Amino acid sequence: MTSLRSLWLRLHRWFALSLGWILILAGLTGAVLIAAQPLDRWAHPEFFKASAATQTAAQAAALAPILEQARQEFGGKATLRFKLPQQAGDSLWLRVQSPSWRGTVYLNPVSGEEQGRRGETEGFVNILFKLHSTLLLEADGKAILAWTALAYVLLLLSGVILWWPKRWPGNWRIVLNKNLMRALFDLHRMGGVVMGLLIAVLVVTGAYMAWRPLGDVLNALSGSTAVKAPKLPTLSPNPSAAALAPPSLDAMLASARAAMPDGQASFVQIAANTKQAMRIRFRIPGEPHPNGISSVWLDPRTGAVLAVQRWHELDTGAAAVAIAYPLHTGELGGVLLEIITALTGLVLGGLGLSGVWLWWQRRKARTLARTRLS
Repeated sequence: MTSLRSLWLRLHRWFALSLGWILILAGLTGAVLIAAQPLDRWAHPEFFKASAATQTAAQAAALAPILEQARQEFGGKATLRFKLPQQAGDSLWLRVQSPSWRGTVYLNPVSGEEQGRRGETEGFVNILFKLHSTLLLEADGKAILAWTALAYVLLLLSGVILWWPKRWPGNWRIVLNKNLMRALFDLHRMGGVVMGLLIAVLVVTGAYMAWRPLGDVLNALSGSTAVKAPKLPTLSPNPSAAALAPPSLDAMLASARAAMPDGQASFVQIAANTKQAMRIRFRIPGEPHPNGISSVWLDPRTGAVLAVQRWHELDTGAAAVAIAYPLHTGELGGVLLEIITALTGLVLGGLGLSGVWLWWQRRKARTLARTRLS
């Protein structure tokens, strides 16, 4: 029994010391993000709010001229995506990924005039978000975060096994009046047990969104078949002159809205070329994702609607994103859950830091004891 407990202890320490720093970073940056994002909106209204003179205007700016100007500035290889205003007074966003620049251009939603722009890693909040979501390593960072989530599950399991009392109810006390090491040990042990499942929800949902192959795993476990983007149909070899003229972006947005009349359009994703279907995202009533993942797919050559996909009709792996995202950010439960989520992130960081400190102090004590005996 003692040897088995020693094995669990070694596993717990090995996972904590090898990958714990990533969990500490993810927990603390996530907690700070929840508070920093609304502060960033307050500090930079020129990015996030339309000017007061146009907030009440009913006419929205045409997207086609904005798109044409963006293609002239950033080149034909740029990936462009509009984020449409979701509330009165919100600005219109154009997210750009090009060889020359990556970031967001903030526009007046009525006049289409630029209000400002910010690079992908410009500003404290943007840097913090990239650090939290990719470790500043792009796709490699997302994969690392996903595997770290698995390590946390093993950390939680081994920690509970080490804590599990021989006799119930066991000792649930936290002694704070003896010394710092005893207090931190009790806080680390009880914090891990009491908050472990909440932390697991944050870690697993974050990893799920960061690394999309996990969706394929969920589909395999649930027996669900992935719902893919529709392919473009073959056009007539002798199209008419009218058919040769592609529809405007605004006309396609209007077609998408007609195809999903009960939804609110959130993102217009510009196809990289005319060989790919164009996706316009919607949020329909009852959808938990704040921006929605319901979609209307269109043919960019003709403007024809190719598919209408509501979030609950998607495969399990894709539909789970609609719940995982607001659960991870706390938006699913409003301000109360956001506060709980931020506190849980702080607890995760505190567990990691206290664990490393306890290991270091015990290591110093053992080294000192061996020195005295030699």
